[in-house]
Amino acid sequence: MRETVEMIVKALVDDEAGVDVREVDRGGQTSMIEVRVAPDDMGKIIGRQGRTVRALRSLLHAASQKGKRRYILEIVE
Repeated sequence: MRETVEMIVKALVDDEAGVDVREVDRGGQTSMIEVRVAPDDMGKIIGRQGRTVRALRSLLHAASQKGKRRYILEIVE
């Protein structure tokens, strides 16, 4: 799942080298995906009124339903 999120985020930002995506296991069936981008690209990831990040979270939710694993998306400054 980390690779999918990384591919989508790199397509959205201008500075692909500044993208860092990590998957942290939180125990049980929960994983947290942390996304770090360059400060100039933060607005592109969040989107207008949070629409882009909400869409990413919806994709993760759909994937978690199929894979029986919960994913949490966190945008880190």
